[in-house]
Amino acid sequence: MEPATSAIRPVLAASTAVFHEGRVLLARRGKAPSLGLWTLPGGRVEPGETLADAAAREVREEVGVDCAVLGVAGALDIIQHDAAGALAAHFVVVSHAARWIVGEPATGPEAAEVGWFEPDALPAETTPGLQGIVDAAVLVVQAMEGPDAM
Repeated sequence: MEPATSAIRPVLAASTAVFHEGRVLLARRGKAPSLGLWTLPGGRVEPGETLADAAAREVREEVGVDCAVLGVAGALDIIQHDAAGALAAHFVVVSHAARWIVGEPATGPEAAEVGWFEPDALPAETTPGLQGIVDAAVLVVQAMEGPDAM
């Protein structure tokens, strides 16, 4: 007999570190997974959608901002277990760096709070690995737009 976790498969998702005036846009999760934690806007990649298109779409849907995706900043496995220790979810999140184009960040069902933060002064309550992804995204922006871009 196969273990109960065999039905759980990794889910591909995309997130985006959107930069504007040297700050990065974060959203505090308004629902599970990671309820209450600050993170990058993001979500599942739809069939037939590129990672970059998914990244930009999720930013638009979650926080109402349009952005130009510059490149991939990194990837993280988000593996969650239930109270009994059984595997509950596995997300593979490919994170991108982007430049803000237009729009004022707004809250919604998935983003209970939004804000612009200095890349080296993120809030304490973030999703695991967020600082490393933001640091990598800064390097992508600088590589694409020059060392003074930030």
